[in-house]
Amino acid sequence: MFSSNLSALESDWQEKTYQFLLQGNYIQAANLYEQAIECEPSVKSHYWQLGLMLLLQGQEAEAQTTWLLGMAEGEAEEIESWTHELIEVLQTEADRQRDLGEYKVAWAIRQHIREINPKDINNLLHSIGLSTMLETYSGEELIELGVIELLKSESAEDVDFELLMQVLKNVLDRAPLYASSFDLTEACINHVKDTEYFQRILVPFVYDICHCAKQAELAARFTELALRLSPKDPELLGTLSSFYQDCGEHSKAIETAKLYYSLTEGLANKIYANFSIVRALMGEGGRWEEVCLALETLKLLLTSILAEQPTSIPPFATVRLYISVFFFPYVQDRAQENIQLRRQVSQLVALNIENYRKDLIEKYRQPKSASIKINTPNKRLKIGYLSHCLRNHSVGWLARWVFEYRDRDRFEVSAYLFGSKMSHDNLEDWYVSKVDKAYKLGIDSCETAEKIYEDEIDILVDLDSITISNSCEILAVKPAPVQVTWLGWDASCLPNIDYYIADPYVLPEAAQDYYQEKIWRLPQTYIAVDGFELGIPTLRRDKLDIGSDAVIYLSAQRGYKYNPHTARLQLRIIKEVPNSYFLVKGLAEQESLKRFFLEVAESEGVAPDRLRFLQLTGTEGEHRANLGIADVVLDTYPYNGATTTMETLWMGVPMVTRVGEQFAARNSYTMMMNAGISEGIAWTDEEYVEWGIRLGKDAVLRQQISWKLRQSRQTAPLWNGKQFTRELEKAYEQMWQIYVEKNH
Repeated sequence: MFSSNLSALESDWQEKTYQFLLQGNYIQAANLYEQAIECEPSVKSHYWQLGLMLLLQGQEAEAQTTWLLGMAEGEAEEIESWTHELIEVLQTEADRQRDLGEYKVAWAIRQHIREINPKDINNLLHSIGLSTMLETYSGEELIELGVIELLKSESAEDVDFELLMQVLKNVLDRAPLYASSFDLTEACINHVKDTEYFQRILVPFVYDICHCAKQAELAARFTELALRLSPKDPELLGTLSSFYQDCGEHSKAIETAKLYYSLTEGLANKIYANFSIVRALMGEGGRWEEVCLALETLKLLLTSILAEQPTSIPPFATVRLYISVFFFPYVQDRAQENIQLRRQVSQLVALNIENYRKDLIEKYRQPKSASIKINTPNKRLKIGYLSHCLRNHSVGWLARWVFEYRDRDRFEVSAYLFGSKMSHDNLEDWYVSKVDKAYKLGIDSCETAEKIYEDEIDILVDLDSITISNSCEILAVKPAPVQVTWLGWDASCLPNIDYYIADPYVLPEAAQDYYQEKIWRLPQTYIAVDGFELGIPTLRRDKLDIGSDAVIYLSAQRGYKYNPHTARLQLRIIKEVPNSYFLVKGLAEQESLKRFFLEVAESEGVAPDRLRFLQLTGTEGEHRANLGIADVVLDTYPYNGATTTMETLWMGVPMVTRVGEQFAARNSYTMMMNAGISEGIAWTDEEYVEWGIRLGKDAVLRQQISWKLRQSRQTAPLWNGKQFTRELEKAYEQMWQIYVEKNH
């Protein structure tokens, strides 16, 4: 009956097969197509559709047999045309299944298209994209399917550009560190029809792999690819300079930063470009005159923008402006001047953030659920810690005891691990295990601020201060009612920070006169630890060609902290102490650092063979153990050691520090006082040299100091993490009480 009436009912049965397809009733659709073939065996589309219906039922062999039957007895040209028709049918259904979210079915159909035409680049790209969505992508497919080679050989006209870009984004999102992901990106270069589109995919990605995966070298390689398309793009050059600096390519960092500055327009962008030059020069070490000149230029640029007070600086430029003042404390101990400049810049940054983040600020200013007074029974104060450094980093090593000893009955603690969504770090995992809630986040400040707000955090503690630019947006919109800066650096001076944690020593008594935040001085120390893990020492006197009776001085600081003035003081000490040697270790370009110290040694009349330059160690435990080789550690100024100072004191090694006015110049002072020693604390350059000489010549005094330091492990505030935690938590409760009384 169907056969005799097919012509009259043709439109009807085709509609029925389509409806069966939409309903997923592939058996009924297949039955209709079988009847259609019986009636019209020469209509090839019936075979293609029947095979598809069989394929959708999982009958792959039967589907292939049906397609081969349709191809039977055709001429070469006919078979080519029919093959094209079949592929179109399969592609249409693969797209439909993908749109339905049936990625597995769509992927299976794409595999059959690949069997028919293994070099169809767009089909292969679809297959890769589907495997990423199915989360079965392993990174090997790009090589196994020949995608990379095909992209290198295919013309741009043959490749669907938008599809290619979507697949690239998916691959980079799901397999960022695979070698094949870089190869795919490189192969895409010749097919890019819209450079801005390509960069919108690549630029956020390179920031993620640098700041979230801590893979600066790989980030630099990807950025170099983008520069092939836009070799004079200022933003790419600025980004690349930063990555070069992070992975130790100092010469490249300087060269790229200078090119970036020459191509940059706009005052805010000029400021960051100049900052990039300063950072690159500081990172190499030993280029002091150039650093000072660049900082003078930076100061002039900052003066100009502060005079203009622009209120429409773009977000990206705003957050970068925030860190532009970072290096001034490294070169000048002018506390009021440095803080005033930081306050002015931070206020301008906050003003611009208020303009482009009005929605968030208004939302966060709205009252949340009624605040409960601190003495309400069962109320646990919600503390949030914000940091990108709760990992194998100085902040991560020093903050542990606050998390270890926290009072779980009185405080609910959350950790907002900024820029860690792609990281794998044992210490970070430890922090995650110690809190009630932990979030491994990217570098999206709005996402982080929203989580803090949703968690109804009472006190947000910023551990990074001005060391990462994006955090300023979080703090400026104020997602928590009380905001505090502790540990990571000096105060940020952002208007919405309420308190800055200090102690009786680390800031002068008059510091409140020029600080933006309320200085909250803990009774003894602003930091304490129970100790440090030690490795096996790898430094030996015989390997350094230093006799057992010689006096060893050591300075082990980041290259940023070395400057000619302090180096001259250190070498005057070496000159005056017979049979003494100076060991220098620094995170910097080693040849540049060596050249710098040897030039200063020559000017001070110190023989170069009295200096030794140490390589960086493999682990922190090894670094700490190696400090024990020193008889005396010589601190840097105007930026003291911090973690290294505590490690030195824990190892029982005497040290000399020069105390100044700013926070950075008083770190070692407060740590020495809280470890129970005053020997080696100098208030002038002359005292610094005098203490250095005295400690070098007086072995008995060194032994006495070392004994006192070892004894202090049992009694000193610096080594009592539990007591410190109680004092810090008491401060949190008092801060909250002040807030409650002021607002209710």
